Amino acid sequence: MTPRSTPPGTPFGNAAVRRTYDTYPAPMRAPLMVLREPIFATAASTEGVGEIEETLKWGEPAYLTTGSKSGSTIRLGWKKSEPAQYAIYFNCKTTLVDTFRSIVPHDFVFEGSRALVFEQGAIVPLDALAFCIASALTYHRA
Repeated sequence: MTPRSTPPGTPFGNAAVRRTYDTYPAPMRAPLMVLREPIFATAASTEGVGEIEETLKWGEPAYLTTGSKSGSTIRLGWKKSEPAQYAIYFNCKTTLVDTFRSIVPHDFVFEGSRALVFEQGAIVPLDALAFCIASALTYHRA
């Protein structure tokens, strides 16, 4: 059996995105994949969102509602400057992160108006995360 560099989950439709995940340090790759899966699952279970396009923006995996245009871009990332942290990014010109901060203030560490930041080994509150993802994926419908 050939070893996988990323855990099983939603197949990659974009080879460049797959290669980007493969460049992340092993301890960060799995947690980023944990953030990736709810994007696809939430899109599939949220009426009007449709198929998600997975691409790269600013060298990071990005998730767009290209077909329905219902939402705002979501990105996932890890920075060498903060090697024990990873994040889910939202468009800073939206009110999304401010909304998350007011509704689920104790569930996340917030970075300005653009990100939810996680420390390596942290438990991700998946229900609260699904709410945040659904809000981003339907932002233009509100």
